[in-house]
Amino acid sequence: RSNIPLEKSYPGPGNRIPREFGSLTNLELLWLHDNHLTGEIPRELGSLTNLELLWLHDNHLTGEIPRELGSLTNLEKLRLDHNGLTGEIPRELGGLTKLKQLDLRNNGLTGEIPRELGSLTNLESLDLGDNHLTGEIPRELGSLTNLESLDLGDNHLTGEIPRELGGLTKLEYLRSQRDGRVLSVEAGPGRWARIFGWRTSR
Repeated sequence: RSNIPLEKSYPGPGNRIPREFGSLTNLELLWLHDNHLTGEIPRELGSLTNLELLWLHDNHLTGEIPRELGSLTNLEKLRLDHNGLTGEIPRELGGLTKLKQLDLRNNGLTGEIPRELGSLTNLESLDLGDNHLTGEIPRELGSLTNLESLDLGDNHLTGEIPRELGGLTKLEYLRSQRDGRVLSVEAGPGRWARIFGWRTSR
C-alpha cells in the first residue's frame, strides 16, 4: 500500500504541503497531521484519485477547502479539523460517496451546511462543530442512515432539528447547541436510544 506517514515529523513552523504531492497518483494514504504545517491546502491533491485516507488535522493550515478534493472518489476518511480554514464547505464533497468519516471541526468555516452532504450515505461520523456555520440543519442529513456521531455544536445555526434525523437509528451522539442553548427538537422525545449533549423538548 502506497502511503506517506509523516505525522509529527516536522520540528517547527513554516512548512507547507508540497504541490508536487499531487503527482503521486498511486498514493492511498496521506498522513500529515500534527506537523505545524502552514499555508493553504494545495488544489493539486485533488489528483490523488486513489487516496483512501487524508489526514491534515492539527496543523496551522489556512485558506479555503479546495473544491478539487471532491474528485477523491475513493476517499474513506477526511480530517481537516483543528486548523485555520475559512470560507464555505465545498458542495463537491457531497460526491465522496465512500466517505465514512468527515471531520472539519475547529476551523473558521462559514456559510450553510451543504445539502449535498446528504449523499454521503456511508458516513459514520460527521463533525462540523466549532465553526461559524449559519442557516438551518439540512433535512437531507436524514439520509445518512449509517451515521453514529453528528456534531454541529458551537456554530450559529438556526431553526429546528429536522424530523428526518429521527430516522438515524444508528446515531449515538448528537451535539447541536451553542452557549448552552439547545435547538428545539421536532422529532420528539425518545427517538434516539443514546444521545448526549442535548435534551428533547416536550
